This record gives sequence, structure tokens and C-alpha cells, in this order.
Amino acid sequence: QVQLVESGGGLVQAGGSLRLSCVTSVSIFSMNVMNWYRQAPGKQREFVARIISGGVTNYADSVKGRFTISRDNAKNTVYLQMSSLKPEDTAVYYCNAERHAVGGNYWGQGTQVTVSS
Repeated sequence: QVQLVESGGGLVQAGGSLRLSCVTSVSIFSMNVMNWYRQAPGKQREFVARIISGGVTNYADSVKGRFTISRDNAKNTVYLQMSSLKPEDTAVYYCNAERHAVGGNYWGQGTQVTVSS
């Protein structure tokens, strides 16, 4: 059973920074894609960023230039460095992993990020 555990959320003022972490219970090498999603109150879950096994990254337009996704293979960890945070970034942030060979799609429990104005 694959488990993803997020951490690093919290309360921060607008303009501040946070770094989220997502640790996988299995080797991160077995995952084809690692994603970050977020869900604000009353809204649908939305894509934030992804990193593909080759290292290619993609970002939602709303976070481009402010957020950076990275991975540490030795620690089986994916990070989301968030800078210049805005109140509209307030949401529960979820880590997601895709394992294409077995059709796996795994989610963490989420971590709350609150940005005050």
C-alpha cells in the first residue's frame, strides 16, 4: 500500500513563504509523476504543479514564478516551495502520485495552508 504524507503547512502572512513536503512510503523512483493539488473552501480541487520522473516540471498559471516543485530521490520526498504567497493561495494542499505501470493514483491526507492579508 502506497502512502503519501504531507507536512509543512501553516499560517503565513501575505508575501511570505512556506515549503511543503510529501514523503512516499515506497521508492519515489517507482512513481512516474508527482503532483501537488489544492482545494480551497467551496471550490473544486485544482492542479498546482507536477514533476515528471525525468525532471520536467509544469505549473498552473496562477502559481508560475512563485512556486517551485522539486524532488529528493534519496529521501523519497517531493517539495513545493511557495513564495510571494497571496490570500488566494489559502487551501488544503494535497500530494498525488501516479504509477502508470499498475494504474496507481495515490493521495495524501492534505496539509492546510492559510495566507492572511
